Amino acid sequence: MDALEVTLEHPFDEAEAEVRRALATEGFGVLSEIDVAATFKAKLDVERPGLKILGACNPVFAHRGLTADPSLALVLPCNVALEDVGEGRTRVALADPRAMFALGDPERTSLDRALADEVYAALRRVVDRLGE
Repeated sequence: MDALEVTLEHPFDEAEAEVRRALATEGFGVLSEIDVAATFKAKLDVERPGLKILGACNPVFAHRGLTADPSLALVLPCNVALEDVGEGRTRVALADPRAMFALGDPERTSLDRALADEVYAALRRVVDRLGE
């Protein structure tokens, strides 16, 4: 999967707070949260390092995209994965919206391409903020 990635020199919980702040700066809110590590522990009794998936959404982008193509609901919200990689470090990966919008499909409109590029630019700024 194509993604924007950065590894933060912060423990998992601190990195999550930083990610949420950076997303908010670009107008994204977190609509959903899946604590994969807690779910594996509860359902499988399997211990694993922290892994959480945040479902981030910018309502302006979502409205524009869904107006142009309601099937985009299949790939919303944008997933942001946080993974504890040990030694106080956290890997953050944000799904590349250009890949999610299937821009290789010739049936897609130029609005899809322009919107995907705008969302990508906003998420790129999120990653850049995190890397500072």
